[in-house]
Amino acid sequence: MDWLALVAYFFGGLFAANAIPHSVAGIMGRSFPSPFAKPPGKGLSSPTVNVLWGFLNVAIAYLLVVHVGSFHFRAASHMLVFGLGALLISLQLAHHFGKSYGGATPQPS
Repeated sequence: MDWLALVAYFFGGLFAANAIPHSVAGIMGRSFPSPFAKPPGKGLSSPTVNVLWGFLNVAIAYLLVVHVGSFHFRAASHMLVFGLGALLISLQLAHHFGKSYGGATPQPS
C-alpha cells in the first residue's frame, strides 16, 4: 500500500467535502465565508466567488483522488481515508460556521 496515495485520498476527501457548502451557498445566491473574504474565513464572499471556490475544491479533489495512485471505491482503505478526510473537515466546518450562524454549541455549566 502506497502511503502517499492514502495521504492524497485523505486530502481528496477533505477538498470534496469542503466544496459542498461553498457550492451550495453560491448556487442558492447566498453570500458565505471563504478564504477570499475579509477577514478570511469570517467575512462574506459573493455567491459567484463561492461557486468558483467550490468548483476549484472539486477539481483539486479530483486530481488528488484520480491522478495519485489507483483509487478504488471498493477498496476499504481507500474509502476509509477519503471518508476520514471528509468527516474531519466537516466537523471542523460545523464548529467554525456554527459560531457564525448560531449553531447549537454546548455551553459549559
